[in-house]
Amino acid sequence: MKSLRFTLPVVVLLATTAVLADSSAQKSFDKLKSLSGSWEGKNSMGEVMHVSFRVTSGGSAVMSEIEGHGEDMITMFHMDGDRLLLTHYCTAGNQPRMVATASPDGKSIAFDFLDATNLASPQAEHMHRVVFTFPDADHHSEEWVFFKHGKELPHERFDLQRKR
Repeated sequence: MKSLRFTLPVVVLLATTAVLADSSAQKSFDKLKSLSGSWEGKNSMGEVMHVSFRVTSGGSAVMSEIEGHGEDMITMFHMDGDRLLLTHYCTAGNQPRMVATASPDGKSIAFDFLDATNLASPQAEHMHRVVFTFPDADHHSEEWVFFKHGKELPHERFDLQRKR
């Protein structure tokens, strides 16, 4: 009986932790789904940017298309069990995958490098991190971090507003 009194609270605590982790990733995915539509703004150099988001595949994925870099870049977001992943199809010719971590207040989602396809080595050029920040429903920013020769280059930031 004593062991049951100890074991039961531990099991409940572990189950609660798993549900909270699950819901954090799912809440972040739902936040990305809410971006569906067209966005415009400026990048770090003041150039006009157009970004679109579309929920696809029966709601199991979100596609982002970044225009304005000569060639469009596509980023796909999806759940993988209890974690949120993105795959960025970059003009650098590789496809980094990143895993999400939401901020405690839910106002930002950071994606950090997990692995990549078509990447010769971890030192090769690739997107390594992106942070989405949501001040309100009609504004968001994206801060992309590019690695080259194993070093972080200046960040590329897009400040975007929902198009009506």
